[in-house]
Amino acid sequence: MSDLLQALRGVVRGRQRHARAVPVDDTGAERQQRATRIQSGTARAAVLGINDGLVTNLSLILGVVGGNATPAVVQLAGLASLIAGAGSMAVGEYISMRAQVELLERLLVEGREALRIDPEHERVLVQEAMRRDGFDQATASEATRGLFHDPERALSVYARAVLGVNPEELGSPWAAAASSLVTFALGALVPLVPWFMTTGSHAVASSVVLTGGAAVAIGGLLGKLTGGQWMRSALRQLVVLALAAGITFLVGRLFGTTVF
Repeated sequence: MSDLLQALRGVVRGRQRHARAVPVDDTGAERQQRATRIQSGTARAAVLGINDGLVTNLSLILGVVGGNATPAVVQLAGLASLIAGAGSMAVGEYISMRAQVELLERLLVEGREALRIDPEHERVLVQEAMRRDGFDQATASEATRGLFHDPERALSVYARAVLGVNPEELGSPWAAAASSLVTFALGALVPLVPWFMTTGSHAVASSVVLTGGAAVAIGGLLGKLTGGQWMRSALRQLVVLALAAGITFLVGRLFGTTVF
């Protein structure tokens, strides 16, 4: 019976695709923690934040440079972009995650009510979810027998198996907002810092090189973490950055009027 319960836990957590239980070793625990961070929204917010910070501020800096802005204007514009962008990203992530959490909480309320009204029907739904994951009818029936006598335990299993929701890991709007704010600010600092140390072409070159290097490093790291080709991911990151910054520079060159 314990093996069957272990197998059920594997199914409803989305980590078990075979008809027998697999012990969680150190590697499995590490994967579980990584998946939790991703599902919480903080990892996504961090990746988006630092990428947006790099692209937004380098593009803005090159845009005003293209318009022949003075170094003081570049510094002010870069700082304003950093503050406004970080705040905007944080607010956007908070609202997005808050809405997501509220939606998931609503699904759990509806699931709890469904379990109260017709627990046998919901048990069949869990059983069918197990069968879709490769368990035979007898194993699925045995594993879910008696499970729904405990309402909270039943809701936890039902939520994972039927709704695809882990009620203990709905995500934190505040954590996502803070992650987005900090990482955007860090990304936006990279192209801005050289302008407080030097001016002219040296500042432009330093800003471009530093930001390009950061984009390559981030792209390569993402490619490695996701099991893809890190070189392709790094180049993709660099190309996107170059396109955004290049277009903004051209717009600044076409419409800028300030004397450098």
